[in-house]
Amino acid sequence: MVNGILWILRTGAPWRDLPERYGKWQTVATRFYRWQKAQIWPPILESLQAEADKLGKLDWEVHYVDGSVIRAHQHAAGGKKGAQQRKN
Repeated sequence: MVNGILWILRTGAPWRDLPERYGKWQTVATRFYRWQKAQIWPPILESLQAEADKLGKLDWEVHYVDGSVIRAHQHAAGGKKGAQQRKN
């Protein structure tokens, strides 16, 4: 189950593309979202970070997690249609 979740997170693939060896994609996705709602992931991450730091395998200058997302409107990719170009 966890390996299936990690595979999705590592590859960025949609849930439907989860290889069969990890089980049914619906089951894995449901478990992930249930664990996310129950806030299971933050303590796991903290524990893994603490263990790696204790073993000296974590360089805080290099390893970090960036969870920021910047969303733009679907039409924000280009300029206005029919806009006139400036002449230099």
